[in-house]
Amino acid sequence: MHTSELEFIQRMRQRVRERTGGAAIRGLRHGIGDDCAVLAHNQRNDLLVTTDLFLEGVHFHRRLQKQDSLGYKALARGLSDIAAMGGTPRFVFLSLAVPRRTRSEWMDGFIDGFLRLASASKVVLAGGDTGMSSGGFLADVLVVGEVPRGQAVLRSGAQPGDEIWVSGALGTAAVGWAALQRGKKLRPSPAMLQAFFYPQPRLRIGNYLRRRKIPSAMLDLSDGLSVDLMRLSEASAVGAEIDAASVPRLAETPLRSALHGGEDFELLFTVPPQRSRQLRRSLGGVPLTRIGRIIPQRKLWLIQNNRKRSLPILGFQHSW
Repeated sequence: MHTSELEFIQRMRQRVRERTGGAAIRGLRHGIGDDCAVLAHNQRNDLLVTTDLFLEGVHFHRRLQKQDSLGYKALARGLSDIAAMGGTPRFVFLSLAVPRRTRSEWMDGFIDGFLRLASASKVVLAGGDTGMSSGGFLADVLVVGEVPRGQAVLRSGAQPGDEIWVSGALGTAAVGWAALQRGKKLRPSPAMLQAFFYPQPRLRIGNYLRRRKIPSAMLDLSDGLSVDLMRLSEASAVGAEIDAASVPRLAETPLRSALHGGEDFELLFTVPPQRSRQLRRSLGGVPLTRIGRIIPQRKLWLIQNNRKRSLPILGFQHSW
């Protein structure tokens, strides 16, 4: 029987609860189920910890991407998780499984891209591990950040009546990736290539929202709006309505890609109506857009051309 990533995580979370009897674990403020684990640290700050696998043949193909963009993106994935909690990244640990006969020039390029984003984000590479892979290339990235004590923004705080917002334009990276896979049949635009190869983790936006206590819930859009909205809705025990016409996308991006494409690394967040007046419509040149609302019924709806229909969950999920 096949198992989806979501089903596996739910089972693992349940087994942890059974082992601990549901009791609070000293030092663990929030565990499985958010973008990061939240650990008690001191009187001022909590620690945020996230780990992410970057697998050749699953998340990337070497023949289609330059090595520096792979290093950059391997770190961007973890930084986006820190952004989703409203935190500030501090340290990163990088472990690599490298196939035999990988050229040193290729590895140097990977590290160059990784360190370029680390420097821009003021993150220090503090350690890791290396080993030989009998298969493809694998990077395991662990990022440690911090957030003021008790202020991490979780996925579980959305309430009926809250507005649903996103940063940036959605589906751009997915269209760029699809264009690359088609080769010469379709030329991706520079914006699409930039979004796919060098995504910008929304650290500044996540921090801004958290400092002003604007969002009730938040997560990053790594697997597609539909599947990530489902995760937020499940965590908050609510449903949602999305207005198709409001979903921000480039003119050349189909609605399907904006709803389900993945690889955006934008932020999806909910805002109580009384707080939305505090929101800027852009921050650092990145637009912030209201796309729907939270509803009590635990179902996801798409409103398009004055018609309401069930929103299919078609974003990326691992299965095995």
